[in-house]
Amino acid sequence: MALALVMSVVLGAIGLLHVVWVFSPWPLRSREEFAARVVGVPEARLPSPGLTIVVAALVAVAAYLVAARGGVVGAPGPAWLTAAGAGGVAAVLLLRGVSGLVRSTRADTPFARLDVRVYSPLCLVLAVGTGLVAVLG
Repeated sequence: MALALVMSVVLGAIGLLHVVWVFSPWPLRSREEFAARVVGVPEARLPSPGLTIVVAALVAVAAYLVAARGGVVGAPGPAWLTAAGAGGVAAVLLLRGVSGLVRSTRADTPFARLDVRVYSPLCLVLAVGTGLVAVLG
């Protein structure tokens, strides 16, 4: 299924971006700017490299579950397992997207503006796409 491929590639790219962020604030110029725009915290409160790697790994698992549910890659076990996994991915993305919109409309910071314009809408689009993959297979 093409939608599963697209969703899994986007999730994989997001996971890879988290790995890059362990070593660099790319595409921004400084850790301070990265902290303010991407994470919404002071530089001293940035998540640890270990936690960032955990997030990258979880996003990679999400990409795999969506790809497996859509038949892009093989998966061991019963089909309901990948359906439940992809459904769980969709639920987490939906929760992140909605909560980001609710939370960020109350603040006027660089992160809040990006959250309303980019991060939360992206999560909602991914939630719909992965939800469709979960239901349709």
